[in-house]
Parts: sequence; structure tokens; C-alpha cells
Amino acid sequence: MKKKVMCMLLTGVMAASMFAGCGSSETADTTTDAAATTDAAATADAADTTSEAAPAENADFDHTSAIAVYSREDGSGTRGAFIELFGVEEKDESGEKVDNTTEEAIITNSTDVMLTSVAGDTYAIGYVSLGSLNDTVKAVKIDGAEATVENIKSGTYKIARPFNIATKGEVSEAAQDFINYIMSGDGQKVISDNGYIGDDSAAAFESNGAEGKVVVGGSSSVSPVMEKLIEAYKAVNANVEIELQTSDSTTGMTGAADGTLDIGMASRELKDSETEEGLTATKIAMDGIAVIVNQENPVEDLSSDTVKGIFTGGTTTWDAAN
Repeated sequence: MKKKVMCMLLTGVMAASMFAGCGSSETADTTTDAAATTDAAATADAADTTSEAAPAENADFDHTSAIAVYSREDGSGTRGAFIELFGVEEKDESGEKVDNTTEEAIITNSTDVMLTSVAGDTYAIGYVSLGSLNDTVKAVKIDGAEATVENIKSGTYKIARPFNIATKGEVSEAAQDFINYIMSGDGQKVISDNGYIGDDSAAAFESNGAEGKVVVGGSSSVSPVMEKLIEAYKAVNANVEIELQTSDSTTGMTGAADGTLDIGMASRELKDSETEEGLTATKIAMDGIAVIVNQENPVEDLSSDTVKGIFTGGTTTWDAAN
């Protein structure tokens, strides 16, 4: 009887040990699986974070492809300033200025067409007013400097030019009132608020109470900020009607000279021939010129010499530009 009881006890102890062993094994397996799952998740998260922090270069961009050069039309003030600032325009043996823009360049006749063209061409390069720049294209650094208002003010980004308005002789009271508004603290704030460089020290506007109509026309680069100025001016003097005609700087200066425009717009300095016709320039703002490429283009920075080479036809492929 004692032997039978002992056997039963031993059997019970062994069974309990087996159950305990199985329980420990399952617990250990569960812990191991959970740890593995956690490690895998952490590794995946880390990989995702790394991927987001350092996006891969566009593998589809063919660096050996030809550069599609986009330029503005001959009368464009932006083109005039661009070719001067980058040395695309040079004097010949007789001392005459020559625009050496490559004959292969595709010509666009406005800021909007330039933006749309570069946005739609993977291998394109062009240029626009900094104030008109949008996220449909990418502005590249020039000589390591970004095209920003702050960098233009500090002199770090050197590709900048004036926005001018021009008049001939004595203007109407309505035109003078609008010009006074543009040059006042109120008008200069509109200019600064829209991404251009205005005069922060200008005095507040005081209207002369004029009535009438004013016709303004010219540069498509100046036109966007002029629209904002007209809108703001009408809020303080609704008695003046202002008509805005968008074309280019040369057309604006011609219109101001022949009297078809009360105020002409130019995105450059006036030429000697224009001042000789009796035009008086007034600088209303400073603006940068941004060199732009397609969003798919991995290029981030170009030297001034490289830009000159591209637009004069010396550099024709993207691998040669890097």
C-alpha cells in the first residue's frame, strides 16, 4: 500500500513538472516572438525614417540628355537683365552689345508661358522673376546662394534687377495719385508682402482725391505686383479707374513715350534711347531673377559660368553642366 501511494505521488510530481516545463517553454516562445516582432517593426520604422530623410535621386533622369534652353522674347526686360547679369550679352569689336543667346533656345513670350514650359519639360532650364516663382518648377542655387529676398538684400544672391515705371512729361492728377500710392509706405508694403524688395522707410499715403482713368502697361514680370497695387489702391481711392495692359518692357516704354500709356512698366533699367525720348524712370522695387529647372531634375546648384555656357550654347547636356 505504501509503495502504491509513493508511486502515485511520484507520478503527480512528474506530471506537474512536465506542465510547468511546457508552460515555461510557451512563455519563452511568446516572449521571443514578441521581441522579434518589436525588433522587426523598429527596423522597418528606422528604414522608413531613413528613406524619408534622404530621398533617392530620380533614377529616371538621364544626365546625358540634351538641355532644353528656354528664353524670353527680345523685348523682355527679364531677358535683358538676365543676359547682362550672366554675361550672355557682350560687346563686339565695334563696341556694340550682342546677345549671344543660343539659336537653339525655345522662346517664350511671357512669365506664365515660361513657367508652364519648364514645368512640362523634364530637361528644361529657364528663368523668371523671383516674385513670380511658384512650386511648379524648381529654382536652383547660383554659386551656392539661394534666390531669396533675404539673400538679395544681403548681396549674397547677385542676380537681381530693378522694377521701374516710366512716365513722360507731366502726368494727370489721377496718374500722379497712383504713383504716389506706389511709392508710399502703403504701396511699398504691398510690394514687400508679395515677395519683392520695397522701401521699408517710405511715408504713409495721402491721396490728392483725384478722379479719372489711368492706363498702365508693359513688363509681364512687373504686371503681377502691379495688379496687387491697383487692387490695394482702389480700396483707398475708388474714383480712379486703372487699366492694366501686360506685354513686355520695350512695349511699355514705347507706349509711355508715344502717349498711349500713362505709365509704362519695365523690369530693367531704361535704355539711353528711351531716356532720350523724354522718359523718366522711377524705381518701385527690386526683384531677383530665378534660374529654374523641372521638378524632376536633381540638379540643385549651378555656377554663373555654367549658366552662361548653357544659354550661349557651349554646354549642351546635363552631365556637362554638373
